[in-house]
Amino acid sequence: MADLLLSWPRPAADWTEALPVGNGRLGAMVFGGAGRTRLQVNDASVWSGTPDGPAAALAGIDAGPDRLAEVREAVFAKDFRRAEALLMTFEGPYSQEFLPYVDLWLTLPEGTSHGRTLNLDNGVVTERLTIGGHDVERTTWVSRPAQVVCVAVTSSGPLDVGVDITTPLREVGRNGLDLGIELPVDGAPRHEPQVEEPLRYGTADGYDPFGAVAVRVARNGTRTLIVLASSTGAHDAWTGERPRTRDEHRRRAADLAERAVAAGAEELRRAHEADLRPLLSTCSLRIGDRRGGTHDVAGLPAGTDERLMATVLFQYGRYLLASASRPGAPPANLQGIWNDDPRPAWSSNYTININTQMNYWAAETTGLGECHEPLFDLLGKLAVTGTDVARELYGARGWVTHHNTDPWGWALPAGMGHGNPSWASWPMGGAWLVQHAWEHYDFTRDRGFLASTAWPLLRGCAEFCLDWLVERDGHLDTCPSTSPENLFRSETGSKESLTYSSTMDVSLIRAVFERSLAAAAALGVDDPLCAEIAAALPKLRPLPVLPDGRLGEWAEDLPEEDPLHRHLSPLVAVYPLGQVGLPAPGPLAVAAERTLDRRGPGAMGWSWAWKIALRARLGDGEAARSLLREASQPFTGDRHRDAPVDGSEWGGLLPNLFSTHPPFQIDGNLGFPAGIAELLVQSHSGTIVLLPALPVAWPDGELRGLRCRGGVTVDLVWRDGEPDLVRLKRTGGDPHEPVRVRFRCATAEARLAVGESTVLKGL
Repeated sequence: MADLLLSWPRPAADWTEALPVGNGRLGAMVFGGAGRTRLQVNDASVWSGTPDGPAAALAGIDAGPDRLAEVREAVFAKDFRRAEALLMTFEGPYSQEFLPYVDLWLTLPEGTSHGRTLNLDNGVVTERLTIGGHDVERTTWVSRPAQVVCVAVTSSGPLDVGVDITTPLREVGRNGLDLGIELPVDGAPRHEPQVEEPLRYGTADGYDPFGAVAVRVARNGTRTLIVLASSTGAHDAWTGERPRTRDEHRRRAADLAERAVAAGAEELRRAHEADLRPLLSTCSLRIGDRRGGTHDVAGLPAGTDERLMATVLFQYGRYLLASASRPGAPPANLQGIWNDDPRPAWSSNYTININTQMNYWAAETTGLGECHEPLFDLLGKLAVTGTDVARELYGARGWVTHHNTDPWGWALPAGMGHGNPSWASWPMGGAWLVQHAWEHYDFTRDRGFLASTAWPLLRGCAEFCLDWLVERDGHLDTCPSTSPENLFRSETGSKESLTYSSTMDVSLIRAVFERSLAAAAALGVDDPLCAEIAAALPKLRPLPVLPDGRLGEWAEDLPEEDPLHRHLSPLVAVYPLGQVGLPAPGPLAVAAERTLDRRGPGAMGWSWAWKIALRARLGDGEAARSLLREASQPFTGDRHRDAPVDGSEWGGLLPNLFSTHPPFQIDGNLGFPAGIAELLVQSHSGTIVLLPALPVAWPDGELRGLRCRGGVTVDLVWRDGEPDLVRLKRTGGDPHEPVRVRFRCATAEARLAVGESTVLKGL
């Protein structure tokens, strides 16, 4: 099968046209062109902040369980102003910022660029130029085996290549092309303009905020190889390694760079492809008759081949996740691993009321399970810092985290004492994130992972949820409760956020409880906590259906302030949790569909992606297709002006196909493959359902290597809207457990040993 390449006819004029490459630790944006050209480089570990930042912030909070009781009293009395004022005293300052790192500058003689390509199957950017009558080719990639950014330049004749390096941070030492860089110990988000020193440099006990970058250049006749390596104290802190001295960081970066140039461009490229290509090839999709080849990006978003566009978005999202999230480095943030702004939108942090979760929705289904691992490392940190927050703030067992976090394990509410509780005071961040640990187990059936990682995380989260619930009127309620970032109108007409038992809270806690019991049962664990969970489950409120037939957002019938709100929080039970919807729709699915209808289309990448997945789970392929077509239109507004967060202005795709509102957030790009996959195969019900929401305009296609729950991989070829070939392979799980498959009313069943495959007939 030919590789899938995207092409751009000219160099990038700005960052939104540059092309992303990465290895999970290092990311770069390739501008291209002759003359002086830029390669903007990030290191996934380069954030503001310090390891002790979360603990120091918690120590500064003057609030606790007694005040929580006052908050609850005020909420139940509908004394909203008092409840808000009390709850804001639980807020810490803010999570930290993901920062730009260095710029690598290459200077070539003036010439003509013939365009750039990005290969989505091997992660290499190629540019061809004519300079001084000579043919020049420049290739750029980021090697995971060598841990370096690589630029190889070849020419048909003599060519001078100049190299320089700069940093937007504080430079504290330079030796040729080696830089020492001081990292800020605090970084305020740009939505907190009152902070006088947005990036503050300084020292920290037991942590040296330092990074070393080394660049090496090897020239061999008409060939030039440039490599860049990095070593940071922040990476030591992330991995738990012994903190290195500054000299050790300098030597480590230099050693990495020198080993890479000694290996040479051909070996670096070979090892890179041997690492990345197998990962990207685990799953592939072709909708229609086109996938491989070189496709002009300018003709894609506004073009007539929507099937090729969907194919590209599927693979581009997988490529971006594989480039931004690999074991050993922090997980993909709001911008993945690419940022050139010292004060990026929302700190380019981990926003965990939807965005970070969406980054990983496609990880398991599309064969990128190893890319999920950094998120589990972050969860491990949150289980530590969040235990202190749960105990000190709420008098609760277990662990908690709220709306924002960072690689240091920020678990407090953010907001500096003035953050609106609609977003700041949401203690369900952990209850949503921990679902990813269960999903990894459910797809792989890796009992070792369940025992060492998923069960401890679920157990601690369940402990917190049990203690967070309060008994009232025969039910167990969450209070205070918000539906992330949405507001309702009170009886007096005021805009409010605080109530009890939002639909999202109840759905998430139900999933935590059910999956905790399932994990304990799978492991044969006899834990007294399971009895507590079993007793609490039936006391959770049922999901509310309003008089007009919609699924309600709150326990009471409260009029929402924004009926078109971008968040789909009350529908989390449909997707990703799978508590409502196909294969047996029922009244709650009808109610969910009416809520989704009321939300309308639009309006930015992540909201589109969520709506597509929701429509797929509800069996509405035509609505999902319409949403995907909206989301894949080119953005024609001002790329550098942040649009209103309310979604009143729609986003689209940037010239490099990044999804933007603006600003750019990668969650849309990473969410699209998940939604597309749900249109074609679903497995959350225990049965593999084929083509559950196939749009009529996609009558033919081929899907290889899609992962299903239970440890099964599916290959599917469909023609005229029906399966033509179905191949199953068991990759894990219980060989005695039958694999059940359904297409419309036809069903089939197979029993497979691990490693065994079969072709199904009769569907």
